[in-house]
Amino acid sequence: MNEGMTLDDLTTLAEAVDLECKAAQGRDGRGELPDDFWKSYCAMANSDGGMIWLGIQEKPRGSFCALGLADVERVRKALWDNLHNRKQVSANLLAEHQIQPVVINGKTVLRVEIPRAPRHIKPVHLGGNPFGGTFLRRHEGDYSADDETVRRMLAERVEDSRDERILKGFDYSDLDLDTMAAYRNRFAAVKPGHVWTDLPVPEFLERIGAWGKSREEGHSGLRLAGLLMFGRAEVIRDALPHYMVDYQERPEAKAERRWIDRLVPDGSWSGNVYDFFRKVYQKLTADLKVPFQLQGGQRIEDTPVHEALREALVNTLIHADFSGRVSVLVVKRPDMFGFRNPGLMRIPIAQAVAGGTSDCRNRRLQTMFQLVGYGDHAGSGLPKIYHNWAGQHWRRPVMYEMRDPEQTLMELRMTSLLPAQAVAELEAHFGAKFASLSPVEHLALVTAATEGVVNHGRLREISTDHPTDITKMLTRLVKDGLLVSDGVGRGMVYFLPWQDRQGGTLFESEGTPPLSSKLGEKPPEPSNIPPELSNIPPELSNIPPELPALYLEWTQLGDELQHELKTIAQAVNERKRVAPELLRATILRLCQGRYLGRRVLAQLLSRNPDDLLKRTLNPLVEESLLKTAFPSSSDPRQAYTTRGET
Repeated sequence: MNEGMTLDDLTTLAEAVDLECKAAQGRDGRGELPDDFWKSYCAMANSDGGMIWLGIQEKPRGSFCALGLADVERVRKALWDNLHNRKQVSANLLAEHQIQPVVINGKTVLRVEIPRAPRHIKPVHLGGNPFGGTFLRRHEGDYSADDETVRRMLAERVEDSRDERILKGFDYSDLDLDTMAAYRNRFAAVKPGHVWTDLPVPEFLERIGAWGKSREEGHSGLRLAGLLMFGRAEVIRDALPHYMVDYQERPEAKAERRWIDRLVPDGSWSGNVYDFFRKVYQKLTADLKVPFQLQGGQRIEDTPVHEALREALVNTLIHADFSGRVSVLVVKRPDMFGFRNPGLMRIPIAQAVAGGTSDCRNRRLQTMFQLVGYGDHAGSGLPKIYHNWAGQHWRRPVMYEMRDPEQTLMELRMTSLLPAQAVAELEAHFGAKFASLSPVEHLALVTAATEGVVNHGRLREISTDHPTDITKMLTRLVKDGLLVSDGVGRGMVYFLPWQDRQGGTLFESEGTPPLSSKLGEKPPEPSNIPPELSNIPPELSNIPPELPALYLEWTQLGDELQHELKTIAQAVNERKRVAPELLRATILRLCQGRYLGRRVLAQLLSRNPDDLLKRTLNPLVEESLLKTAFPSSSDPRQAYTTRGET
């Protein structure tokens, strides 16, 4: 039995891992495994893992009270019995050391450490049916996964390589000849004299894996990888309706969507993955300074930064889930490069960054890139990016996942750990007080200044301080007025007092532009971009005609309506914490006579959309004060209006 922990240790732990506390007292007060334990178990296993404490009450959020379990062995036995009952839960992920009694403030409680489930076991679900029994973790809550998410998990489990599939009804006529010629030229340059160089096109495509044979069904055809690599965008969308690749060059170090150069499949080029890579890599490296170096009498036109950008771009493409609703997005800014691909990592980010383990989503694409000198099979791509970036003495790359919708993002910032401009800004605001701070406190404030936001996990990445010391330091900075906190537990983030709390991330969630009034400054979209590539995601486009006053995206609101709604929301928007009654009343006023989507409401009220849904919107619907536009609660188009209004 582990001893010596305190409730303060739990508060510290809550910023480092996903934490769920359950009283688990039972009817007789001696301890009982609660029914909702299994939803949390499944949700954590399907997300990033976490820790469940039985015998501890968290009320209000962030405040812990140790109740203890009088009969802890009864609870532990019930847990083990149900872990091996497939009618209860689909998989047991736990070992003996992950279910342990712990003494906190003199009370014995039970700690259950839940790991992230491997891809081949997901989805972990209740009962025998993954549809309806699968749960996901969202902002310290457990939510039922929609059928599309479950199907994607099942596909990830079954298909080691998502681009292996032989496509029926597709042939050579669907491929772009110029792209294939460019690829073959590159292949010949990288592998001079190779026996495949002079093969006819059909045989060459078969050798590199773009064309294949289904051994089970006995027919040959174009693989999905071949279509992605060499196809035309309009044909690729026949197989993958949400396929989209997007490059943007933005003129300022801001997270707004104004751009000065953009590349999307607009009909002026093939729109396939290989041409996207070729064109975007040239744009990314166009103004990189290359030192004069000779090797074998030839000038080397390459640097570690070139190599890191190549690896990042290839990784983005070969790990993308092209069936997802998010586009592949590459952004170039004066201060950074950003890469986004649809789909989550197949292995934990920390494991991927450490290197040596590779679980590529599109292995055929990976092979085709490797054949022409790009990428590696050894799981060394990410370590190479981190190593090369560190060699420039720039800030450590940021890599993270977002789950709604599923996407993986990487930010490569070209700023030092303590850039002079950020230090000068902090000295101007805080004066001598800033100079008196410790090195790790300097690092926290500078990170908030340069990245727009800082949290516990980011400081663990870039400092060597103990997690407990980091928590205490952040608490102290908030108390002294140097940082402002927002959120609870693992979702806690910190801002400088004068910062816009939209944060400093490069990317916004799909369809969720920032609140900045500068949105109107971006250039008009090219007139030949097809309508499916507009800012409104395709799943939001099929609005029934009987819902004329339905607003799912901020860009759908005209200036007059924006002003009206902002005026109503002002009392809530300008304050970090408000009484629940005021928040509810404001939402009812906003939704009177119109349907407003969750993201629109979240922007107006400066609230987290998931938290708003769970704590306010769902209860208002249950109390019949709001009604929904669509029957399914998980419908991505969901919007709300007051009862009796249309």
